[in-house]
Amino acid sequence: MVPLDRLRFYSVKARLWRWLLDEVVHAPLEPILHPSRARLWWAGLSTILGHLAFYGIWHSVWPQPFESLWARVLAAGLGLLLFLPAVTKDTSTRHSALVFSAVCWASLPAFFFWMYGMNNGNAVWLSSVTAMLLIYYHLTDWRIATLGSALGALLGWMTTHNQSQVLPSGVPDENVLVIGFAWVIAFLLGASSANLRRVRLINTLSAMGVMAHELRTPLSTVNIMGDVLRSLVRHDVPEAKRKQVEELSTRLQNLVRSMNRQIDTQISNAQLLRLTHEQSPIMAAELVQEVVSDYPYRSNRERDCVQVHIRQDFCFVAPRQLFAQVLTNLVKNALHALASSSSTPMAGDLRLEVGVHRGKGRIAVSDNGVGISYEQQDRIFEPFFSTQSGAGSGLGLTFCKNVVEAAQGTISVHAEPNVGAVFMIDLPLNLDIPPDHPRT
Repeated sequence: MVPLDRLRFYSVKARLWRWLLDEVVHAPLEPILHPSRARLWWAGLSTILGHLAFYGIWHSVWPQPFESLWARVLAAGLGLLLFLPAVTKDTSTRHSALVFSAVCWASLPAFFFWMYGMNNGNAVWLSSVTAMLLIYYHLTDWRIATLGSALGALLGWMTTHNQSQVLPSGVPDENVLVIGFAWVIAFLLGASSANLRRVRLINTLSAMGVMAHELRTPLSTVNIMGDVLRSLVRHDVPEAKRKQVEELSTRLQNLVRSMNRQIDTQISNAQLLRLTHEQSPIMAAELVQEVVSDYPYRSNRERDCVQVHIRQDFCFVAPRQLFAQVLTNLVKNALHALASSSSTPMAGDLRLEVGVHRGKGRIAVSDNGVGISYEQQDRIFEPFFSTQSGAGSGLGLTFCKNVVEAAQGTISVHAEPNVGAVFMIDLPLNLDIPPDHPRT
């Protein structure tokens, strides 16, 4: 029985470790759940009105042992930060996430636990703290909420436990059980909700990947048919008809090539939450030129509108195949934006630039297409959101964002409606340039 018990122990340990890595360490953080400009505005408005309203209630209607106007005004004023254009313009940025997290932490756990202690842990603030925990876990990632709640409780205890003149009777011990129960429930709801969103997305993406992969078989048959047609017309066929059939065969094989590239895109998207951690040094200029050269353009005019500008080459570390798919996705979106515009694409309407900006490598993909509306810019990196009505899966830019962030980089967009868009990828420089590439 001893070996069996050991085997069972190591099996449970391995499963627990895998869960810890997948759900806690590697799972992407969601500082703002369901991010949007409207959600930040409602959170800011609720912070402002909520603190001011409850000050009036606890100060005048049902007076509490301790209520501070200056503390309420300060906490309410934090809500104004969620209306700043720099925060609401792009809710997917780290800047927005940090501001949102700071406002939520200061106005919820830090403030509530402090007021709980200052009011002797009475029934009003016991219920307020339990409600706050549920709200906090509803607004942000469960890991951030857990850490923030613990820090808020510690801050509240440190700032009130020595103030005996304010806390004559102490905090009832049974309140610890009530708060602990509410905390566990909020934790379980937050963790299970995140796991449910993750499982649903993985299942959906996996199904899409399988469907895309299954299309390869009929496409291979179509490609073979093109070769057969080309072989059949080589003998006893007039020159004019032979050229027509060969042209048709070439178009057919180009279509198959384009469809295979689309399948590669969908299979890469299916790996959205299971990205490989294998990384290698990449020269940016070489990768950009390779992607531009291999892209399956639909016409010579489309190919001619693309230009590559190498300002300064640089080396970075990332999964090469996945990063090539990132650039392919951006080029595809830019070409779609150009095709949707009223003007005919001209040389230079789609530009890829490689350079170094403020100590980081930058790859910029810009186009003179239809641009992106300001409302859509807030959501373009969300899964299943697409600016291409009925044409896109809404996963391409989400995939790009995850791959870039896995390489410790950032991706941002600057766009004007009916003018164009620029997607900029900023990456940490890798000073260990491969020996087969000269330093520039």
